[in-house]
Amino acid sequence: MIFTFLRAPVLAAVAWLCASGALNAQPLDIAIERRLAERTGLIVGDTLRVSAEDRASTPARVAAIYEPVADPATIMRRDHHVRLHLAELAALLGQPDRLDRAGIILQPGANAEVVASRLNRTAFGYEVFPTAVVASQSSTTFLVVSRFHRAIAIISILASTVFLLCLMLLKVEERRLDVAVLRFTGISRRTIFLALVIESAIVAGGGSAIGVAIAAAAGAITNWYYQRAFDTSLIFSLLTPGTIGFAVTLSIVLGIGAGGLAGWRMVRTPPTVLWRLPG
Repeated sequence: MIFTFLRAPVLAAVAWLCASGALNAQPLDIAIERRLAERTGLIVGDTLRVSAEDRASTPARVAAIYEPVADPATIMRRDHHVRLHLAELAALLGQPDRLDRAGIILQPGANAEVVASRLNRTAFGYEVFPTAVVASQSSTTFLVVSRFHRAIAIISILASTVFLLCLMLLKVEERRLDVAVLRFTGISRRTIFLALVIESAIVAGGGSAIGVAIAAAAGAITNWYYQRAFDTSLIFSLLTPGTIGFAVTLSIVLGIGAGGLAGWRMVRTPPTVLWRLPG
């Protein structure tokens, strides 16, 4: 069954429900989205009247209730949709042989740009665009938001790097007496340095695990709240394996680097200075 979109502002919503036997004309078969069905209490088989602006109403029968595809570009508008057969929609609007948008499904392997170019040269009165072009033009806002988030992420990484370095320096500084004792007992500087680096890696790994758990919990709460607020299956927060891998790798690398820098500074200091005795 092929339908086309007709938004609620164009379609004069549900005028009233009536029994099928009370209608003289053959009702149209329409499909309504789930949110509209829940809001109006309509079920499959109900009959109602629909009309375009300034035109007589036409009986219609609810033939199906569908779940629309989640679209981030239209979620804020909270529109309700009704789908009709294209020919019946044209007759209802009084505008035969006219439409605003249409989608063409190509065979696998067909070049969308070549097909669009050939169709645009075939006749006038319409313009064909590949889906990638339409998606790119309609996603400008999301691209700006993505770049803004990337800038915030870079600033956060730089700030956290400085904070991590200071934290590791303070952490290693607290171990100065232990390092001095190890140096006095003949433990080599290399062994002490490796021990401090390993300890930093363990701390960074543990912190990464805690960070991933917090991010997963925050993402689940975000999706739970906004999916119910907008009554949609759209995913608002997505934690991908690539994101987790990048974050954990970056955290461990920065942790090892900060721990190595602090440990190198510590093992190069004479043990008598670490013990707070005159050098």
